[in-house]
Amino acid sequence: METETLALVQEMEFSMWSLFARATIVVKVVMAVLVLASFWCWAVIINKHGQYWRARRETQRFEASFWSGEPLDTLYDALGPIPSGRTERVFVAGMTEWRRSHKADGVAIGGAHARIDRSMDVAIQKEAEELQKGLPLLATIGSTAPFIGLFGTVWGIMSAFIEIGQQQSTNLAVVAPGIAEALLATGLGLLAAIPAVIFYNKLSADSGRIIAGYESFADEFATILSRQLDQN
Repeated sequence: METETLALVQEMEFSMWSLFARATIVVKVVMAVLVLASFWCWAVIINKHGQYWRARRETQRFEASFWSGEPLDTLYDALGPIPSGRTERVFVAGMTEWRRSHKADGVAIGGAHARIDRSMDVAIQKEAEELQKGLPLLATIGSTAPFIGLFGTVWGIMSAFIEIGQQQSTNLAVVAPGIAEALLATGLGLLAAIPAVIFYNKLSADSGRIIAGYESFADEFATILSRQLDQN
């Protein structure tokens, strides 16, 4: 009997596709959701790495021009009203408000410093929202994927026990397929969750450093403009 059971088990295919094909409809749906979540997770990770790399390059390039000694009005006119770089947009927001805060005779309107600060703060907030877009998705996948996989595992094991009851047999040929299918759901859940958690933490730290760089630049720029306001 044991020899026949082992022979039946050896004849079974335990590849991932075979396990998926033999699973119940509920477990199949769970596996499909987890696979899609994993692909979605990696799409966000790759996109964010490229976005952050471009943001750092843009900042380096712009700050080289900003601190080169070129007049700020010349730099502002060269960039135009809608620049492509993120740091450039913070700079343009401050310079736009700077120009609006002066009368035709060159006299500054009261409260200019506060308005310039608010303009750059709004610009930074917009850039921060764009940089952090997609990170909540990683956090959601990282926190829920293991439980979705666990649900698939529980359902699969329950189905395996039902199969055992129907066949009134607990031999390996009856138990092994159901248990393997159930555990695959947990594996897929962890496969989606682990990269999501790791890269959520990394990308959150990266975006925080980039945004802190924008805030530091805005503070330095506001100090320069404040000095010029005091001289007028």
